[in-house]
Amino acid sequence: VQLVESGGGLVQAGGSLRLSCVASGLTFRFYAVGWFRQAPGKAREFVANIKWNGESTFNSDSVKGRFAISRDNAENTLYLQMNSLEPEDTAVYYCAAGMTPGTSPGAYNFWGQGTQVTVSS
Repeated sequence: VQLVESGGGLVQAGGSLRLSCVASGLTFRFYAVGWFRQAPGKAREFVANIKWNGESTFNSDSVKGRFAISRDNAENTLYLQMNSLEPEDTAVYYCAAGMTPGTSPGAYNFWGQGTQVTVSS
């Protein structure tokens, strides 16, 4: 199983980025998939997930209303559209896949290598 993220980079506050995660080696449409992020010195934090049927859950404390998660089961791809980015969003963003949707890292069986997002003030 392989999950490969892309789309990270450096952006000014208020800008947007779209992250992608391409999955291989698993039947993508059967899995819940999600995004986590980890800033230096902090624990890995749940961002959002989306079930096989498109139902999504967000970390309402930090990203709801600014981020959108979507998936394309035909292309085995997960997306995270990030708008109105803030310096506090700076982190390595990871995609993950698991059979049981959840907000803790332990709910996921497979992880990507991460993509860096840096938001300058």
